[in-house]
Amino acid sequence: MSSTVSPGEPPFREGFAPALCTVEAECDGGRPIEGTHFAGRQSFTGRLTGHYRDYGPYPWRWYLLASLTRKPEGFAQDAVWCDAASLYLVSDPGRTIEEVLPTE
Repeated sequence: MSSTVSPGEPPFREGFAPALCTVEAECDGGRPIEGTHFAGRQSFTGRLTGHYRDYGPYPWRWYLLASLTRKPEGFAQDAVWCDAASLYLVSDPGRTIEEVLPTE
């Protein structure tokens, strides 16, 4: 997961999925621990905005999760980009977003 776009990041195609606006979701993923060679698990809960980005020729989809009600301690941003395969609807925790709303 990534909360910002890094310099040199590959180009992406932006899109919008209106059916996901304001849907409550959870995102679980990993991120490097600053100042170490290790990574740690991070969990977020919030509301999807409907905005997404597809990276690469075989789209790797990321959704924007905002209005965060759960985030790691010290996480300063109000929103985070979440990999679709790591994003679950709170109302249906057994299925990923990809299973609920297939990509076009």
